[in-house]
Amino acid sequence: MSELKLAVKVARKAGKYLLENFEKHPKLVKERGLAKEIVTKYDKVSDRMIREELIKKYPYNLLTEESGFTDMNSERIWVVDSLDGSSNFAVGNPFFSVSIALTEKGKIVLGVIYAPFLKELYTVVRGKGAFLNGKRIHISEVKELRRAYLLSCEGGEKTNKRIAKINSLLHPKVKDMRKLGSGAIEGGFVASGRADAYITTKIYPWDIASAVLLVEEAGGKVTNFQGEEWNLKQSDLILSNGKIHDKILSRIKSI
Repeated sequence: MSELKLAVKVARKAGKYLLENFEKHPKLVKERGLAKEIVTKYDKVSDRMIREELIKKYPYNLLTEESGFTDMNSERIWVVDSLDGSSNFAVGNPFFSVSIALTEKGKIVLGVIYAPFLKELYTVVRGKGAFLNGKRIHISEVKELRRAYLLSCEGGEKTNKRIAKINSLLHPKVKDMRKLGSGAIEGGFVASGRADAYITTKIYPWDIASAVLLVEEAGGKVTNFQGEEWNLKQSDLILSNGKIHDKILSRIKSI
């Protein structure tokens, strides 16, 4: 799929730019305020680079974190996060990524996640499987919560109150819970079997679109807290290996 080749090229280019500046300026903020309010100039430059290259060859609609929605009168939408994990990037944490997805009539048709410091490139096309650095990946085989490693984060919420409550309900039941700080990478970890589920609240579509398809094509399951499919709206989500999905859902659906 030629759009995938372009998305990979653009993600690598933006990732290279981000990595070069990350290594030059390993800490961009001296005082830590609300993590969700941290935006660097690099987010915006990366966003511009990605938008210009995508539209030049495939002028579809655009939905990006930095620029919002751009209507190009198309049924397809590029969904872009130019720097997923901005607060990580700003404090010298290398878990950040570039995420580019393409949707058609509300369905994700392809996705790319590039984590430049980790040298990891996730790619996915609907119906053709999920890949990490060119090798096919699959979700884990863990079926019991007590053996499960979970990831969680507060997504797009301004406080961590809800996710703290979710963690309090799940952590005693599982092997361990962790937070990486990049929804795209966290989704990639579930798809590749490094984690068994990722729970996030009010996450934006640009943070998670590529990861949703990646997990599904790797054999996993993605729903909101009511068991419904993902859509292009801010939402609570569970991305899992499918085997522990209902067990997680039953514990947190009322949160």
